[in-house]
Amino acid sequence: MAKIELKSLEHRYESSHKGKSAFAIEDLNIAWEDGTANALLGPSGCGKTTILNIISGLIKPTSGEVLFDGTRVNDLPTRERHIAQVFQFPVVYDTMSVFDNLAFPLRNRGQDESVVRARTGEIMELLDLSKLANTKSGSLNPAEKQIVSLGRGIARTDTMAVLLDEPLTVIDPVLKLDLRRKLRLAQHELKLTMIYVTHDQHEALTFADHVTIMKDGAVMQSDTPEALFLTPRTPFVGYFIGSPGMNRLPCEKTSTGLSVAGSPIAIQESIGLAANKLDGTIELGIRPEFVETSIEEKPSWNRMAIRSVDYAGAYQVLNLESGTVRIKARVEERFPSQEGDFIWAHFPADKTHIYVDGERLDR
Repeated sequence: MAKIELKSLEHRYESSHKGKSAFAIEDLNIAWEDGTANALLGPSGCGKTTILNIISGLIKPTSGEVLFDGTRVNDLPTRERHIAQVFQFPVVYDTMSVFDNLAFPLRNRGQDESVVRARTGEIMELLDLSKLANTKSGSLNPAEKQIVSLGRGIARTDTMAVLLDEPLTVIDPVLKLDLRRKLRLAQHELKLTMIYVTHDQHEALTFADHVTIMKDGAVMQSDTPEALFLTPRTPFVGYFIGSPGMNRLPCEKTSTGLSVAGSPIAIQESIGLAANKLDGTIELGIRPEFVETSIEEKPSWNRMAIRSVDYAGAYQVLNLESGTVRIKARVEERFPSQEGDFIWAHFPADKTHIYVDGERLDR
């Protein structure tokens, strides 16, 4: 395995509009450490798959460097990069048995048959495929085929990194959890450098130790799942991560303090003092989990109407409004609330983020 680095990476696609070109990736700098589980997360069209194809050599970047263990590989062909790539749709040889599918890349490189059998047996045991060793791959379900695809990618011992491009998209939801567990087990046991591309935050946050969030070809934040949740660097990250996402409250400075979305919403004094020293566009952010609520009146808290209630089994999500301000608050499943009621809501200062021109203010 290897440490994968992208330095000052840019890539443009030619546009049919007056011969102009458009950035798919712009000034990208990322490093994935050797033997780590990583994810690229973002909406469709943000450049995730383009990055994978640049790493594997299927696309040559417009500028910048791709480094494997500090060595520039921009000019190396795909075959010489020793990258395993698992795609959205399983790719297996249907007429071959599971064993022969896994053994194929080893045999193709002229490995001794004793080595082939030992390594293939190790991979089958790791991925729980031993019972299917003699089964024709064409008879497998999609999840089993995807596991075989992964197994074939990691069978070789000279693989530098494993790239997974939306590998669970076509898998039945019931089977996804088991497949993701096997992917993680393989990564951990073999100390693989894995880069997992997805638009599904749950997949990314439960698989990877380090998640890079992208938007429009740029990195919004690259951090641990915990840091992405607790300290989102931009409002986009806060809203994109979490279910539901972070509440975003646009603010304006007034002679008496801050006006939240044009309404006299009460916020803690320390937030107002910090925000009023700033120049630029100000926005507050607080996660629904951290909005404090009470059915009893609380001095200095905000009286808000319950527009609707979303039931999610173990908890409820209250959709609250006061004037033009609309927020969500996550409460326990037995919280006594219903549409049309009024409750009191509070935004703790230590859980409320201040954003200035789209960047979080460190306080």
